[in-house]
Amino acid sequence: MKTVIWSGFWVFLLDQASKYYVLHILMLDQVKLIKIWSPFLEFRMAWNRGINFGIGASYDLRWVLVAVSLAISMAVLIWLWRVGGTFKMQLAAGVLIGGAMGNVIDRLLYGAVADFLNMSCCGFDNPFAFNIADVAIFAGAVALALLPETTTEKDKTP
Repeated sequence: MKTVIWSGFWVFLLDQASKYYVLHILMLDQVKLIKIWSPFLEFRMAWNRGINFGIGASYDLRWVLVAVSLAISMAVLIWLWRVGGTFKMQLAAGVLIGGAMGNVIDRLLYGAVADFLNMSCCGFDNPFAFNIADVAIFAGAVALALLPETTTEKDKTP
């Protein structure tokens, strides 16, 4: 389970460091938009009080979403402990949990998740922003869904 802890820790740290940088150094919450490589990559401030794409943002779901994130993270840990989990599964679980905890901390500190990455291309202006935690949650969940549960000798955690 060391792999889960370390991968989760590094994802969480990267997510929180990036949010600290854009909020407290770049002051993105005040300037609202910084063109990095427009239109492909921009820092566009968005406070997400809801679920993905702002679904449910008009309701105060902070504590419900904190509880759901913690419950899912705990369920993934329990499931992984029961199946044994290959190194890749533990890595994916850590990435997912690290991202989830990054967004939980945002909800506790700010009341909403700080989203700031915006990518558009080819005449399509993407109205949505995301963050490193969102990418980690998606990548970890997809990896856990696609990885086989069977363990071979070479898959075991070193």
